[in-house]
Amino acid sequence: MNLATTEHGDYTVISIAGRLTATGAPLLRNAVSDLVDAGTVRIVVDLAQTEFVDSSGLGALIGGLKRARVAGGDLRIASVPEQVHAVLRLTNLDRVLSLHPTPETAFDGR
Repeated sequence: MNLATTEHGDYTVISIAGRLTATGAPLLRNAVSDLVDAGTVRIVVDLAQTEFVDSSGLGALIGGLKRARVAGGDLRIASVPEQVHAVLRLTNLDRVLSLHPTPETAFDGR
């Protein structure tokens, strides 16, 4: 799994490429923690290049959501491929995580 972080004004995008599994989940957790610790609490996780998400990856997304919200912000996900969206639907996490078509639209309307 590859992870890249880019700033976009008042929010930051974390892009994930590959498989978000037990080996990559700590990288996502650390990235979100580092951003929140630095004062960035509006975070978008771009899943456009994510091939698969397992329970550890889902846990990292939920953990990131909680971390951002406790700090007064939010974590949203964008560009969710169908195979990942199917997992979110099966676990009902599509109702918990805010899904958006692109990272740029994630914080439209705030």
